[in-house]
Amino acid sequence: MTHRRPRIGVMGGTFDPVHHGHLVAASEAAARFDLDEVVFAPTGRSSFKQDQVVSPAEHRYLMTVIATASNPRFTVSRVDLDRPGLTYTVDTLRDLSAERAGADLFFISGADAIEQILRWKDAQELFTMAQFVAVTRPGHQLSVAGLPPDRVQVLEVPALAISSTDIRARVRAGKPAWYLVPDGVVQYIAKHGLYRGQDDE
Repeated sequence: MTHRRPRIGVMGGTFDPVHHGHLVAASEAAARFDLDEVVFAPTGRSSFKQDQVVSPAEHRYLMTVIATASNPRFTVSRVDLDRPGLTYTVDTLRDLSAERAGADLFFISGADAIEQILRWKDAQELFTMAQFVAVTRPGHQLSVAGLPPDRVQVLEVPALAISSTDIRARVRAGKPAWYLVPDGVVQYIAKHGLYRGQDDE
């Protein structure tokens, strides 16, 4: 019998906060690509969000742990939080490749981010390290011009209408976030007073 290489999804993001759109996307990708595990990797200091207010890394990490705890195929990695400096996807993939030698990696991200991939650090190396899964809302047209068609695949996920930006705005306005994020994350946000006085730049 041929031994199959492990197939590991990597879900990168700020997760401020993690929400059901992220979780559904990870679950759909796991089913579509027969993934053995999906690793959520909260960013440390995002190179694309240096001018924005971002919640402390430990809060974002703990919310992600709470949100993923009930799914045995979901895990959370600290590789981007414990590495000094800005977070770049190429470093995330290098670290996870070293941790999981012999695995095939599938990097799962929003279609809007994937469209900008050629601007990412060491973009051409990225395509040698992982397959890229561009998750998108139904009906959204992804521009893949210039991207290698055998390394980027599109996955439609209805729940992606949920956004972290909108959730932060709702909390700031005193509106409920129930059912947009897992229950434990709603409670964590309330306990720690997250987003109450925070203005997005």
